[in-house]
Amino acid sequence: MAENRDIAKIKEAIQARKREYYTPVEPEMQLGFVHNNVDCIGCRACEIACKDKNGLPAGPRFRRVMYVEGGTYPDVYAYMVNMSCNHCAEPACLPTCPTGALFKRTKDGIVDIDSTLCIGCRRCEAACPYGAPQFDVSEGIVKKCNLCVDEIDAGRKPYCVMACMMRVLDIGPIDQLRNNQYSTKAIGPNDTPVRQVKNMANPELTDPSIVFVPHSKGRVE
Repeated sequence: MAENRDIAKIKEAIQARKREYYTPVEPEMQLGFVHNNVDCIGCRACEIACKDKNGLPAGPRFRRVMYVEGGTYPDVYAYMVNMSCNHCAEPACLPTCPTGALFKRTKDGIVDIDSTLCIGCRRCEAACPYGAPQFDVSEGIVKKCNLCVDEIDAGRKPYCVMACMMRVLDIGPIDQLRNNQYSTKAIGPNDTPVRQVKNMANPELTDPSIVFVPHSKGRVE
């Protein structure tokens, strides 16, 4: 609970943050996600695995499976778009955090949060164009996907990726994913990954570390 957090540590972090000008982190290697919109069946196993891993109550969802449908008979369509924190190259959330609770790891570019420093101001939530930070009402703090850093550090993949029965969700070095140079079942040999799908915020805002194998109706012209 909020009253049990280290107030002195929070105050110290706030002062340190005020003295420090925010400098973007240039990681040694940037991990990112790939999602195949075409082959995803919308089972939401990734959502459930994520909530289970992070012990999330009803409400917050670090990973969200969005169902998109449209058209008129007989030309109708439906596909899935799967999103979480995109661990952006230029995160909008980091500069807004007054306590320095949010940080980007140098070795792999993962954007993580130190919950002991979060004061629940929700500035990061307002700044993120992808809805990644999630406010936990029960604890009064913001939480978010950290790409299961404990699993990454142990040489494994995030829970959401491991739970995907269709193998349409994966992670890898984002530069390799963008160029289809990373071995994954999510991207076929003839697929061309894209950085943006319809109704998604402009990737030029934060340079998100995610690519998609888009449905034909989800391509941004």
